[in-house]
Amino acid sequence: MTRWLAALRGAADASDHTLSAYQRDLSGFLGFLTSHWGEPLGAAHLGDATVRDVRSWMARLNANGLSPRSAARSLSAVKSFYRWLAEVEGIECPAILAARAPKAAPRLPRPVEAKAAAAMVDFATSDHSETWIAARDAAILTLLWGSGMRISEALGLNRRDAPLPESLRITGKGGKQRIAPVLPAARDAVDEYLALCPYKGGPDTPLFLGARGKRLNPRMAQKTMERARLALGLPATATPHALRHSFATHLLEAGGDLRAIQELLGHASLSTTQVYTGVDQARLMEVYDKAQRRR
Repeated sequence: MTRWLAALRGAADASDHTLSAYQRDLSGFLGFLTSHWGEPLGAAHLGDATVRDVRSWMARLNANGLSPRSAARSLSAVKSFYRWLAEVEGIECPAILAARAPKAAPRLPRPVEAKAAAAMVDFATSDHSETWIAARDAAILTLLWGSGMRISEALGLNRRDAPLPESLRITGKGGKQRIAPVLPAARDAVDEYLALCPYKGGPDTPLFLGARGKRLNPRMAQKTMERARLALGLPATATPHALRHSFATHLLEAGGDLRAIQELLGHASLSTTQVYTGVDQARLMEVYDKAQRRR
């Protein structure tokens, strides 16, 4: 398992979070086989798993309350391990690779409405007694909403990136690069924050700093969103990542091209971006239902 995880880190550039999830999923499967077969599991037996074994494991996951989507992710991790096992160790198990994941209903993104997003930015401007920290938090939220960046991507920016241009080259998941637009409001908000920030540094200094002058932890941005949604009565889905969803859905509502939005978000597959059309359709149906009730 250790060598497989190391191979994933090297070849696929998987994140620590992904590797931890894969390790938990595979450990759960191997632990299940040990108890299911009633004997210690050795490397020689790894290829003996049958379709029935996999189905029993999936049934156990379901009985434990795991969602179909999470169960499918677990199976994906196990398949990844077995593909590596066949290639490196010569231990093959067709039953594992042929196993089908449970079907999961498509999960629609939950963006923050435009008015709510603007209200959250306004809240951040006065949320902290330190003026520069309030300006920093407002700049981060504005940047997420106005560029479609992930929180890790925004907080990974350095001083050399400022003043922010009209577009930035961003390195996202898996080391893939894309061009992210930066709206004027986001550029202005970052400029205001930098003008107030008491810490100065060179080009390699983090752009967004914490109170002690170190690179800002994503948890601090999440806490700002938590306070904002509590104060504004917004749902728990109003997270920093929801602002990325807002960027995409608001572009789509304004007539943006789906392929262009895919490139701006850095999605590998257009099918990933197509989920936003479901959000748009859901809103149309909501407006239609309200109109019908008024009639």
